[in-house]
Amino acid sequence: MTLLSHDRYCDEIAHQVGLLRAVVTSAADLSATVPTCPDWSLEQLVRHTGGALRWVELMVRTRAEEEFPEDQVPLGEGPEDVGELDAWLAETGDTLVAALREAGPDAKVWSWSGIPTSGFWARRMAHELTIHRADATHAAGQPYEVDPEIAADAIDEWLQLVEFAQRTMPDDESRELRGPGRSIHLHATDGTPELNAEWVVELTDDVIVWRRGHEKATVALRGPLTAVLLAFYRRLPLDSPELEVLGERELLEFWLKRASFG
Repeated sequence: MTLLSHDRYCDEIAHQVGLLRAVVTSAADLSATVPTCPDWSLEQLVRHTGGALRWVELMVRTRAEEEFPEDQVPLGEGPEDVGELDAWLAETGDTLVAALREAGPDAKVWSWSGIPTSGFWARRMAHELTIHRADATHAAGQPYEVDPEIAADAIDEWLQLVEFAQRTMPDDESRELRGPGRSIHLHATDGTPELNAEWVVELTDDVIVWRRGHEKATVALRGPLTAVLLAFYRRLPLDSPELEVLGERELLEFWLKRASFG
């Protein structure tokens, strides 16, 4: 598993913000409920996402050594007019990308992940945007696509976060994902040999062990890479026609209920 470059993550943040802005300006109803985040309207989702980006920008720009309180960067605020909301989101993306590029990947910045660098936040925000844009397009009834390289890296990151939570957060639900002799295989049916978009996740007595590759497992999730990504993030039901579950479906459902970060 190889990380993408810092510049690639910065480029993707800018790209995803642009795509999210297109959803905002073309959506028929910003008050529509987001099916994958039912506590939010589309407008609230956009404000939350923009607020999170501004929070990270502040931490990266100031090289924060500890977490900034949320009340210093209100995550849910933003202008009400659609045009103003679009401009606010554009400015938000520009300032974050500028801060990340200026910092480079190795600047010391507080994070909750055990990786206290600006590089962690570039990767995290690229994937945060990738998934929340899926939420937004679903709410707006629009199609969704994502670059295969980004989709595969998002799955890598997700597995790393679960591993970190199991190792360091004793009260996290992911700690329940332990027990030898059980494994999960993710198989992107439209992947290329170069991308190697297959994963094996072993549930052990301690923390998960995962790797890229094709192996037999207790349960397998198969489908196009975008569908596998969205299902793994609980944005697409397992019974969707483009997906296939082989083996012990209950284990996969168990995983999805307990490996949740976004």
